[in-house]
Amino acid sequence: MTLKEPSKKYRPFPPVHLPDRQWPGRVLTRAPIWCSVDLRDGNQALPVPMNVSQKLELFQTLAQIGFKEIEVGFPSASNTEFTFNRRLIEEKRVPDDVRLQVLVQAREDLIERTFQSLIGARRVIIHLYNSTSPAQRRVVFGKSKKEIIEVAVHGAQWIRDRLPRLKGAEVMLQYSPESFSATEVEFAKEISEAVMDVWRPTPRNPMILNLPDTVEVAMPNVYADQIEWMCRNIKNRDSVIISLHTHNDRCTGVAATELGLLAGADRVEGTLFGNGERTGNLDIVAVALNLYMHGIDPGLNFADLNSIIEVYERCTGMTIPPRQPYAGELVFTAFSGSHQDAIRKGLNEWKEKIPAQSNGAFWDVPYLTIDPTDIGREYREVIRVNSQSGKGGVAYLLESEFGIELPKDMQREFGPIANDEVDRLGREVTGAELKAMFWREYVERTAPWQLLRFQAESKDGIVKCRAGLSRDGRPVELVGQGNGPLAALVHGFSAIGAPRFEIASYSEHALGSGEEAAAIAYIKIKAASGNERWGAAVDTNIELASVRAVISALNRL
Repeated sequence: MTLKEPSKKYRPFPPVHLPDRQWPGRVLTRAPIWCSVDLRDGNQALPVPMNVSQKLELFQTLAQIGFKEIEVGFPSASNTEFTFNRRLIEEKRVPDDVRLQVLVQAREDLIERTFQSLIGARRVIIHLYNSTSPAQRRVVFGKSKKEIIEVAVHGAQWIRDRLPRLKGAEVMLQYSPESFSATEVEFAKEISEAVMDVWRPTPRNPMILNLPDTVEVAMPNVYADQIEWMCRNIKNRDSVIISLHTHNDRCTGVAATELGLLAGADRVEGTLFGNGERTGNLDIVAVALNLYMHGIDPGLNFADLNSIIEVYERCTGMTIPPRQPYAGELVFTAFSGSHQDAIRKGLNEWKEKIPAQSNGAFWDVPYLTIDPTDIGREYREVIRVNSQSGKGGVAYLLESEFGIELPKDMQREFGPIANDEVDRLGREVTGAELKAMFWREYVERTAPWQLLRFQAESKDGIVKCRAGLSRDGRPVELVGQGNGPLAALVHGFSAIGAPRFEIASYSEHALGSGEEAAAIAYIKIKAASGNERWGAAVDTNIELASVRAVISALNRL
C-alpha cells in the first residue's frame, strides 16, 4: 500500500555543493565518443541470453552503425561469452577501427580469464569495476572505504602486471566506481585517483573513468552536478576521458546523459533502444538523434532504422514499444485532427522549400522533430485516422494514397461525415475504407436523380443541353440552356420542378495520367433556402464528371 507519509520511509538524495555550477549555461556542439554495451548490459538483461550466432549478428550491425567502441561482454562469466570473444578475434570479425571492450571485476582469477580471451586482439578496452556506494560497502561487502579502495587498487595492479601478455595490441584501461550515482563524490574521487596512481595515464595515453548512474536515485540535474564536480576536482583531468553510463530507474536516463555531457563528460555508454536490466540502460538512439535534430552529426548512422530494429528484435527477442522515441511504430503518427492538419500543411510547405535548402531553409514541420525519411521512415506513416481524427487527416490519406485533392471547404463537410462513421466502427480505418466512405457519400449517389445520358452543343455563345434522367425510377427529359454546359443543366432542372439552386464552387483534377485517365469533379451548389451541399463524380470525360457532380450535390441537398 502506498504510504500517506513516504517521508517516514524514504529521504531525498542530498544535493552536491556546487554553487558556481557551469553546466546550465553550456550548449552541446559535438557528439561524444559512443560505446555500445548491448552485448553485455543488453544481453544480461534477457530472459534467454543471446547465443554466439545472435551476438555475432548484432556485433556486425553495431559496427555498421558506426560504433568504434563495443563492449562485447564479460568473457570470464561463461563459456559462451569467452567463445564469442575468441571468435571475434580469431575470425578477424572486428574492423580495424573498432575497440573491443571487456568487463571484469577486481578479482585476479576473473582478470586472468579475461586476458586469455583477448590474446591476438588488435585494439581493446579493459574495463575494471567495483562497487563503491555506502549501501554496497555496508550490505554487500561489509568493508570500510579503505578496504574498498584496496579492492580497486589490487584489481588495477593485476591488470597492469598482465599488459605485456597483449603484445602488439593497443590497450586502453577503464575504471568504473560502480554505483557512482549513490556514492559520495569525495570518495568517488579518492578511489578513482587511487586507480589512476596504478595505471599512470597521460594526456597522450589517457584512461577512461566511467561514472555510472547505476541506479537513478536523484533528478538528472544532481547527476550533472556530480559529473561537473568530478571533472573540476579529479587530478590530471587531461589524462582522463570522463564517461557516462546511465540507467533509467526514474525514467530520466536520456536527460541525465544530456546534462552530464553539458557538465563536461566526453563519452557515453548505452544500448540500442535502452535495453538493459530493471528499467533499462540509456537509449543511445534517442540521444544520438536528439543531437541530429539540433544539426549535430552524431557519428552514428541510423538512416535505415527499420532494418536495425529488425536485427535487434530478432537477436534479443525484445520488441520496440510503439511510443519509443524515433523508433516506435506510432512516433510519426498523428491521430488528433488538428495535429494531422498541421503536419499535412507543414509537409507541403517543406516540399516547396526543398530546392531552397542551400539558401538556409530549415526543417520546421509541426509535431515532427526530424524528417522521417532521414531514418528510413515514410511520410505515409505520419497520419492515420481514427475517431479522434479531423478533416486534415482524412484529406491527407485521400490525397496521399489516391490522389483525391478535396477542396478545403469540402474537407469541412466530409470530415465530420467520415468521423461519425469511424466513431461507429470504433477503430482505426485505412485509406481504402475512407475512399469507400467518400464514394458512397458522393460519387455513388444516384437517388433521387440519376443521369442516363447527356448532350450539349454550343451555337452563338449559347449552350443547349439535353439530358435523360431518372427520378425515383421514373424517366425524365431535361432541356436547358445557358452560357455553358453546367449553366444549361441548372436551367433545365428549374424547368422540371427540381429545387432551385445555383453553382457556388467548382474544381476538378485528373486522377492519373494518360489517355484513359479519369477526372474527378467537385461542385458545391447553393439552394434558394441558403443550404449548401457538395457533390463529386468521376468520369473519363471531364464534362460528364462535372455534370454528374452537380447531380451528386443535388441528391445530397
